[in-house]
Amino acid sequence: MIYPVLLCGGNGTRLWPLSRQSLPKQFVKLVGEESLFQASARRFSGGQFRDPVIVTSDSFRFTVTEQLEAIGMRAAATLIEPLPRNTAPAVLCAALWLREQDPGADILVVPSDHVIPDSERFRETVEAALPAARNGSIVTFGIVPARPETGYGYLELSDPACRLASTPQALVRFIEKPDSATAQAMLAAGHFMWNAGVFLFSVETIVKAFERYAPELIAPALAALRQAKPDLQFTRLAEDPWSKLQNISIDYAIMEKAENLSVMPYGGVWSDLGSWDAVWQEGTPDTNGNVLSEHATAIDCRQSLLRSETEGLEVVGIGLDDIVAVAMPDAVLVARKTDTQRVKQAVESLKTRGVKQATAFKSDHRPWGYYESLALGHRFQVKRIVVKPGAALSLQSHHHRAEHWIVVQGTARVTVDNEVRLLGENESTYIRLGAVHRLENPGKLPMILIEVQTGSYLGEDDIVRYEDMYARG
Repeated sequence: MIYPVLLCGGNGTRLWPLSRQSLPKQFVKLVGEESLFQASARRFSGGQFRDPVIVTSDSFRFTVTEQLEAIGMRAAATLIEPLPRNTAPAVLCAALWLREQDPGADILVVPSDHVIPDSERFRETVEAALPAARNGSIVTFGIVPARPETGYGYLELSDPACRLASTPQALVRFIEKPDSATAQAMLAAGHFMWNAGVFLFSVETIVKAFERYAPELIAPALAALRQAKPDLQFTRLAEDPWSKLQNISIDYAIMEKAENLSVMPYGGVWSDLGSWDAVWQEGTPDTNGNVLSEHATAIDCRQSLLRSETEGLEVVGIGLDDIVAVAMPDAVLVARKTDTQRVKQAVESLKTRGVKQATAFKSDHRPWGYYESLALGHRFQVKRIVVKPGAALSLQSHHHRAEHWIVVQGTARVTVDNEVRLLGENESTYIRLGAVHRLENPGKLPMILIEVQTGSYLGEDDIVRYEDMYARG
């Protein structure tokens, strides 16, 4: 059986402002009605595939669970990384965990933010590569290039005919992201493929590879796993040994050193959506080559991407050629398509200036639902709070603020000190400064309320938690 290992890290910078550190692109609906993470999980489910092993950060553990539940799936394990350490430690810990559970398992390492429209064809490609993996090969997947792309790494094969093979082929070498002229030359040569960053191997093969090529990672990874603590349905890796792991990708740690590598060619459509230009390429263009969202209008525009991510906010382009314009409620990006690889540079500039839109949205997701800041001024803030059915905020108090709650949809169960009461639509209550309180949704539909905060400090760190069903500190 094959265990998909879905890697769910990332800083969410390349597709800013739609993707941000607080909710990176794999959890966003960029193409279709599911997030990229959901599409990846569904793609490798059923048949020979077991429930996935998820490797993610503390910030996204509830997002992962919620998105899997929404498509009727669950994880075999969700490993929580205490700190970002790149893909080599993540893959190693997943392999060591699987060695304890199923020593004969096969592992398919898959980034969770790729677009592969023909899922069945890619699954068949994985299964065609399985015999080589079970014979001790580390199989990487190569994509037949459609253009001279400078945003991808490449794989060199021995001759052009290898790209059409139905079984894994010998790898000559890895090539880093090229400049435009080199990419053009490799496309013309015909024996180069894009590196998809997808790998297939047995547990035994990959552990032996780490023991040979990156032995310094073994001891801290084992310690992080053996000292891990259960946290609800998650496995929280131990921070001290994990912090001693080198921050290194699996490409540098293993793939560029291993001698038992082979390449499984894939001739279908694939994209890692690494830039807004890539999003345009994966879209459905109009007769002028424009890709438009529901709330976007193009007049005399060509080859452009216009997106509004907010109902009621219209984006209109006039006379634009090869332009990307993406509008969010709190930020707008306008760039030439050829410059969209520089979005990360813009995000770093915003961070330097202390602009919160660089990393966070107006809407902040929590395991119980989400809240959105509607207005913020001196000594006051207005929020819209949405609580999922059956969910509850922690039992908490604040040192610096009082709160007024007004229910606008559904029913709220409100605890204030020793009093518990139900509030229906258009009913309200007051939470005095220092009061121990909790908000719950006992109903079967989302509950929405408006919260008005007043006080000397309104930051999210002014929370003292006494009880929490999500085990947050």
